[in-house]
Amino acid sequence: MSHMVDLERRRPVDVLPGREAEPLAAWLRDHPEVEVICRDRAGSYAEGARAGAPQAVQVADAWHLWKNVGEAVEKTVGAHFVCVRAVFEEMPARAPTDAPADDEGPVAAPVGTLDVCGRERRLVVRTRERFTLVQDLLGQGASLESICHRLQLDRSTVRRFARATSIDELLVKAVNRSTILDKYRPYLHQRWNEGCHDPAQLHRDITALGFTGSIQAVRRYLRTFTPSAPAPAPRPAPRPRRVVRWIMTNPGNLTDEDALTLKEIRAGCPELDAVTDHVRDFAEMMRDLRGDQLPDWMERVEQDPLPALHSLITGLRRDQDAVIAGLSTPWSSGQVEGQNTRVKLIKRAGYGRANFDLLRKRILHRT
Repeated sequence: MSHMVDLERRRPVDVLPGREAEPLAAWLRDHPEVEVICRDRAGSYAEGARAGAPQAVQVADAWHLWKNVGEAVEKTVGAHFVCVRAVFEEMPARAPTDAPADDEGPVAAPVGTLDVCGRERRLVVRTRERFTLVQDLLGQGASLESICHRLQLDRSTVRRFARATSIDELLVKAVNRSTILDKYRPYLHQRWNEGCHDPAQLHRDITALGFTGSIQAVRRYLRTFTPSAPAPAPRPAPRPRRVVRWIMTNPGNLTDEDALTLKEIRAGCPELDAVTDHVRDFAEMMRDLRGDQLPDWMERVEQDPLPALHSLITGLRRDQDAVIAGLSTPWSSGQVEGQNTRVKLIKRAGYGRANFDLLRKRILHRT
C-alpha cells in the first residue's frame, strides 16, 4: 500500500494499492499540479514519479539517506571488527564491578594469555581462502556434495560459503561472535594471577557473579593460556552496533569516555578512521543543506578501500538528482511517517472486517 500525503496541507490525499510504479504514475498523470515529490529510496517510486510527473522535482528523504549511510557503516564495522578487538586486546581491563575487591594493590600481569587477535586474524585468512575455493569450484560446475568431499568440509559449511553473496558477509559473522564468557574474562585473568588455576573453582567463582555457562566453557578458555608471554587481561570490546552509534553520533554529543574509545579504535583501524571522517562530512552536508557537495564527497569515498560505502555510492548515483535535492532542500517525508502510524492503528482496528476500499476511505476521511 502506498500512502500519499500533501506536505503543505499536512493531510493524506490518496492511498494506492501496492508499491508498484504504474499506479503511482497513473495517479500523477491525473494531478499535473504536483511540483515536488518527496519519497523514500524505493526504485519503484522513482520510476513511477519519472513516468507520471516528469515536470516534478524528486526529493530523496534525508532520513532515509542517513539510514542508508548507517547500514553501510554497520557493514564496514562488521568487516573490520577484528581491528576493534585487536585494539581492546592491547588495553588492560578492570574486573567486573561485582567481583570481589582486591585490597592488596594492583594485580600482576597474568601468567596465562590468549592470543585472540592472532586467532581472529587466522580465522579471517581461513574464511577468505574457503570462500575463494568454494566459489571457484561452484564456477567450474562442481556440486555441493563433491565440494564437501574435495575440501573435507561438512555440507552446512559448504552451503554457507556457497550462498554468501560476498566475503564481507561471511567476515561479519566470523569476527563478531561473542560468548557469555566474555564479561568474565578479566576476572578469570585476575584469579589466575592470584594462583588459582583450578577450572572448577574458577567456574564456581564466576557463577556466583552471574555466569550461566558450563564448566566446559571455562576449561576451553583456560586451555588457551600458556605459561609464558605474560600480558594484561583484555578489556571486553564493545558490540559492533555501539561502535556504529559512536561513528554516527555528532562528536559534540559523545561522552568523554566514548570519544576517547572511538579515537583509539580509529587509531587502530585506518578503514574505520576513514569511515568516521566520511560520515561526519556527510552529516555536515545534510545539516547545512549543501547537496552540491555530494559529487566531491562520493569521489573522496571511492578513494578508500570501503566496499560497503562504494555500494552505497552506486545506489546514490542511480538516484543522484533526487539525493542532491534531498540534501539541499528542507522537504522531508517525516510527517508521512506520522500518518503511517495512524494508518497502522486504523488497519489493526479493522483487521478481518474491512477491505482496501473501506480502509482507504477511513484514511482519507481521518476516521
